[in-house]
Amino acid sequence: MAQIRFHATNERIENREEAAKYLESQGVIYERWDISRLQGTLQEEYALSDEQKNDILHLFKPEIDALSAKKGYQSADIVVLSEKTPNLEQLLDMFVKEHHHAEDEVRFIVDGHGIFAIKGPADGVYFDVELEAGDLISVPEGTRHWFELMEDRKVKAIRLFTTKEGWAAIYEEEATANPTNA
Repeated sequence: MAQIRFHATNERIENREEAAKYLESQGVIYERWDISRLQGTLQEEYALSDEQKNDILHLFKPEIDALSAKKGYQSADIVVLSEKTPNLEQLLDMFVKEHHHAEDEVRFIVDGHGIFAIKGPADGVYFDVELEAGDLISVPEGTRHWFELMEDRKVKAIRLFTTKEGWAAIYEEEATANPTNA
């Protein structure tokens, strides 16, 4: 169940319905998907073969297809981060830098935990969304955010994309002033 922590006050929203309502007010999609069908090595393993990744995508195909139909997502894949991930620290260094994307950043947590820190697009307030297995989040395009692992330092997630090119991280702040012609 997603929980929210506000950076400035350290206040928390721990009730799922209240958390979902707050996220909706910020334009962030939050859903819970049933993970009970995920069994055995598909759940426990953090060094997945391509076949295992495809098996996970197949298990969640109805949910992926429904969300893709609503939001126009064209592809899905699996990302796995754990002590078994080569160059884990280098990857995490990229993820913890504040950035945004030219399309939504969609993650369904299959197993493990993670935190999306988000600059609320509606009010500019920074907050964390602590996610666990079964949580889906869609951070709207252009929304400043970063991602970190939690104490167990592992996450397995389905990612949805409109295009892989649109997902590239943009680290610099966008210019706020329009250039004028002299």
